[in-house]
Amino acid sequence: MNYQEVLENAKIKMAPNCRVCKVCNGIVCKGEVPGVGGKGSGNGFTICNEFLSSIKLKMDTIYQNKGQDTSILLFGKTFKYPIFAAPIGGMKLNYNDAISEEEYSEAIVFGTIAAGCAGFTGDGPMDELFNDSLRVIKKAKGLGIPTLKPWENKQVLKKIALLEEANAIAFAMDIDSAGLINLAIMGKPVNPKSIEELKEIVHSTKIPFIIKGIMTKEGAEKALETGAYGIVVSSHGGRVLDNTPATCSVLPEIREVVQDKMKIFVDGGIRSGGDVFKAIALGADAVLIGRPYAISAFGGGAEGVELYTNKIGEELKETMIMTGCSSLKDITRDKIII
Repeated sequence: MNYQEVLENAKIKMAPNCRVCKVCNGIVCKGEVPGVGGKGSGNGFTICNEFLSSIKLKMDTIYQNKGQDTSILLFGKTFKYPIFAAPIGGMKLNYNDAISEEEYSEAIVFGTIAAGCAGFTGDGPMDELFNDSLRVIKKAKGLGIPTLKPWENKQVLKKIALLEEANAIAFAMDIDSAGLINLAIMGKPVNPKSIEELKEIVHSTKIPFIIKGIMTKEGAEKALETGAYGIVVSSHGGRVLDNTPATCSVLPEIREVVQDKMKIFVDGGIRSGGDVFKAIALGADAVLIGRPYAISAFGGGAEGVELYTNKIGEELKETMIMTGCSSLKDITRDKIII
């Protein structure tokens, strides 16, 4: 199987919910929530891709070549690339139930592991959304990052006990789903989290905790106060609030606040290894990619996910070669033009 075959398979299996566009930029599917689009005008989705496309790379091939090291150390483990699958759930609600939640988690978890990386898994209104993915992570010896919805802390702490049993390497909470319409439709409302509530979560376990859904320097300052391991700069794929800025556009000010006190992940519109490079240059340590991973899982299962991860990783390496970067630390702001 090659990646083109993955795309062709996905186009059949994901119809009509996802059209598997040549560029996954949110234009065709705008407003389709539930579905795969961005909320309202869809601008919260499309602007991320547009912003990254506007950034240019500085080519420089006069340097002493020492090879290119794309690896990164996170959660006490070394990953081949700074590339992770973003948490996605709701196969039946948002896609067409061509694969089950557990099948999706299997593809994401084992496909990313095969490529030397890891995947975040989802949560949702039905208990099986979390439990099925956690079962897969346990089978994978903990090499996955479960993501919790911002439920009441009493429920969150019960789920933390489960992910501890699965030996998960880390876990996240997508606080950016606090206004997600899908959950309200299902009668399982979620809420914003206070600093004290997030502190309780951090202090309840030794597993690294990541707060997903930070979009301002003020939010980053509050996240720092909780003692969390890291944050994900994310607007939930533009699915919860219309007209949000491009996620990567707010990275510099967030990095300025955070410095090296916590890890910064980012998602939103990242569609190539060049985009990964740009995100790191703007201040991210690593990236999360969502919808294209879903396409890869539907179109090729774990093999499709592995193919996609290696494709983006090799593109990152090629970009590093052409910009004079030997390691991720060399990818700095002066390598790009905004």
